[in-house]
Amino acid sequence: MNIINPATESLITTLSPDTASSIAEKVQQLKKGQIIWAQTPLSDRVDALERFAAFLQQHLEACAEILSMEVGKPLQQARNEVNGACARMDWLTANASKYLSEEWMVTEGGTKEKIVYEPLGVVCNISAWNYPYLVGTNVFVSALLAGNAVLYKPSELASLSGMQIQKYLYEAGIPEDVFQIAIGDRQAGELLLDADLDGYFFTGSYKTGKYIYERVAAKMKPCGLELGGKDPLYVTDDITDIAAVAAGTADGAFYNNGQSCCSVERIYVHEAVYDAYVEAFVKEVKSYQVGDPEAEGTYIGALTRRDQPAFLAAQVADALAKGATVLCGGKQIDRKGYYFEPTVITHVTHGMDLMREESFGPIIGIMKVSSDAEAIRLMNDTQYGLTAAVYCNDEERALTIQSSLNAGTVYWNCCDRVSASLPWSGRKNSGFGSTLSHAGLRVFTQPKAYHLRG
Repeated sequence: MNIINPATESLITTLSPDTASSIAEKVQQLKKGQIIWAQTPLSDRVDALERFAAFLQQHLEACAEILSMEVGKPLQQARNEVNGACARMDWLTANASKYLSEEWMVTEGGTKEKIVYEPLGVVCNISAWNYPYLVGTNVFVSALLAGNAVLYKPSELASLSGMQIQKYLYEAGIPEDVFQIAIGDRQAGELLLDADLDGYFFTGSYKTGKYIYERVAAKMKPCGLELGGKDPLYVTDDITDIAAVAAGTADGAFYNNGQSCCSVERIYVHEAVYDAYVEAFVKEVKSYQVGDPEAEGTYIGALTRRDQPAFLAAQVADALAKGATVLCGGKQIDRKGYYFEPTVITHVTHGMDLMREESFGPIIGIMKVSSDAEAIRLMNDTQYGLTAAVYCNDEERALTIQSSLNAGTVYWNCCDRVSASLPWSGRKNSGFGSTLSHAGLRVFTQPKAYHLRG
């Protein structure tokens, strides 16, 4: 399996994918190791994962350089990702005992009652390429804390980062028969779906998530799906610092080359501030440094997937054919690598692919609205339901709008962020199940009810 640098199209290295026999061997190894790991005191599991976070911090530059090289992420953003993963682990390890320890419900009377949170067993984590450290942490760290063994498949586009994760987990004291990595593309994924595993947790596209869900449904095993989004953002008429709002929301749309499930994908702006906002937004986007991801100062690097520039160009062409206006960008950059110009498009409608289908790139459509009611209707007019954001000066107004939005996460005066203390979950085609928070720790357990009468 060839690992290609998306910024240069050069070969980084070649890896040998897992086979049916190697995956079967790993599953059996994990089944044996999980029994011992589940009996390991929770405090020891916490200590090991705290050491893992420390190792990532110690080797930050090495991890960031590999990540930037294989997915095209700007180097500083790669550093930010590793640091962000460590911050999430800080919360998970600090709160594991609170939410995973046995819980007494009735302690008086003839019958005492308690809940014990037992691990699922050996879980499969099929992870994503856009944030291998962050979205991986959401799953495998929580699963390990809960006493599970993990068979982790990084995306074939982020295999080297997956191997770094495995390396530092082992150095931190996670046994080899508790965490194993599966290398490969879709073929390896199919083998995992056939394997005798106790839960499946996937991060990626709706299409692949739906396929995985259908494939494993007959097993009657837990399945968590963190899928895509077409995340809307609304700017009301009462904002005062338009330049600051434009800069913050542009970052929400273009950070990580727009390759985030919670990136802002469509923007609605009240007509009273529309012209000023669009002018400030375009000015901000035009200031972004585009180029070599490993060069300091680069904000827009290479797209990770070879076919993504053509996909974005098709969205632009569809929008233009239906009356849209391109204010900046709009085409693939003529250079080695998978680059696309940061693109801002106005005069958009919901009849355009740009406003309906997930873009996953440095491209945004901005639409004028006349009222909060119109904005809410348009924001909810989607098959997805991951995040939605509102920018305004009135908190009560923002909360009223947020309560009408059908999304798993809502933001007021912020966007494109995840907190370890809050559940990360989607609605509709954005998936189901939760990671992070107490819900995301307990999703990797099966509660057992104890009725104790002495």
